[in-house]
Amino acid sequence: MTPRDFLNNSHRDIVELETLLTSIPAIAPEGGGDGETKKCDALENWLKNNGFENIERYEAPDSRVSSGKRPSLVVTIPGKDDSQRVWVMAHIDVVPVGDLSLWNTDPWKVVEKDGKLYGRGVEDNQQGLCSAVFAGLYFLKNGIVPAHTIKLLFVADEENGSEYGAIWLIRNTDLFRKNDLVLIPDGGDSEGRTIEIAEKNLLWLRVHVMGKQTHGSRPDSGANACLAACALSLKLNALEKVFDKRDPLFEPDYSTFQPTKREKNVDSINIIPGEDWFCMDCRILPCYSLAQVLAKVDEACREVEAQYGVKVEYTTPQKSESPATSVEAPVAQKLAAAIKKVHNIDAKFIGIGGGTVGAELRREGIDAVVWSTLDNQAHQPNEYCVIENLIKDAETLIELVNES
Repeated sequence: MTPRDFLNNSHRDIVELETLLTSIPAIAPEGGGDGETKKCDALENWLKNNGFENIERYEAPDSRVSSGKRPSLVVTIPGKDDSQRVWVMAHIDVVPVGDLSLWNTDPWKVVEKDGKLYGRGVEDNQQGLCSAVFAGLYFLKNGIVPAHTIKLLFVADEENGSEYGAIWLIRNTDLFRKNDLVLIPDGGDSEGRTIEIAEKNLLWLRVHVMGKQTHGSRPDSGANACLAACALSLKLNALEKVFDKRDPLFEPDYSTFQPTKREKNVDSINIIPGEDWFCMDCRILPCYSLAQVLAKVDEACREVEAQYGVKVEYTTPQKSESPATSVEAPVAQKLAAAIKKVHNIDAKFIGIGGGTVGAELRREGIDAVVWSTLDNQAHQPNEYCVIENLIKDAETLIELVNES
C-alpha cells in the first residue's frame, strides 16, 4: 500500500485522534490550566491501543499542577540503522481559547466541515502531532522496518517557554545525538514550501518603574512612574534604529523592540502613580548578541532614572539566542528533497521572529528545522486544521525517512 493510500484510508482515525486530543484542554498554569497530564494519558493510551509498543514517558516536576508533573512522550519505531535517528517533535499543550464569543463552535469539540477540523489545538500543534503519529503507523501497520530509527517526541510546555518540556529533556536526559535529524512540524505556510532554519534572538522584558505617588494636581510633589515608563518604552522601541542591520532571511528583515503588555497601576484618574509596569517583546537579528542589547537596555534605564527621578528594575521572562541550522545540513537537504517529491515544489529556507524549540536544540549543536503545511491558525478563534495538509505532511515525513 502506498503512503497516500494508507493515509487516505486513515481519515476516520485521524479525525478520531484530533477529536480526542481537543476534548482534553492541556493549558499551562500560566494560562490558568492544569498542565498536560490528562491529555498525555489519553494520547499514550491511544498510541498503545493502535499498535505502538515502545513508548517512554518523561516527567518534569512542577508543583503548580495537580499531578505535580509535566509529561512528555517518546515513541520509538526501530529502524535498520540506529546510528542516526529521525526525530519528529510536536507539542501537547495548547493556549487558552481567548474570547469565547469569537468562536462559532465549542473550541473543545472538533467540528468537521468542508475538509477542515475546527477546535482549539487542531492545528497548533495537533496537526504536527497527528501527522507524526500516522507517518509512524504507516510503517507499523504495513510491517515496514524504516531505514533509520524514528523517534516521535510529544513535549509539554512549548507555549510558555519549554522549561518543563524540551529544555528539561535536554538538561536531564541523553535522548539526543548531535547527528540526529530533527524536524519540528510547528510552523510553515499554506503551500508547505518554507523550511525554517533560523530564529531571531528573543528577549522579553518586564519593566518595573518606581517613583512617588501623589495627587493628580501636584505632579511637583511626586515622581510620575507612568510618565517615566512611557518615556522608557519609547527609548527601548528606538533601539530598532540602533540595531539596524537587515537580513532578507527574516520577515520583517530587521530587529524589533515592541512595547506590549501594560499592568494596572492606580485605581483613580486623579492619582499620579508611584509604580508602573510594562513589557517589551524584542526579536533581534542573530548578528547581535543579547549581551549587546541588554547593555543598551541598561543605558536607557539609567537615562530615564536620571531624567525623571525614578528607579527602574526589569526581569527577562524569556531570553533566547541560538545559531542557525545550515542550509547544507542533512536534515535541511533531505526535507527539501521530500517536499519536492511529495509537493512538487522547491523548498525555500527562511528565518522567523517567533521562538520554537528548535533554538534549544541548535544551541546544543543539533541541527533542527521547522516545517509544516499550515494556514497559520495558531492562537486564533475558530482555529482549524486542513485535513489534506495533515495527510500531506504525514506523507512528507514518510518520504523524509526514506530519504534518510
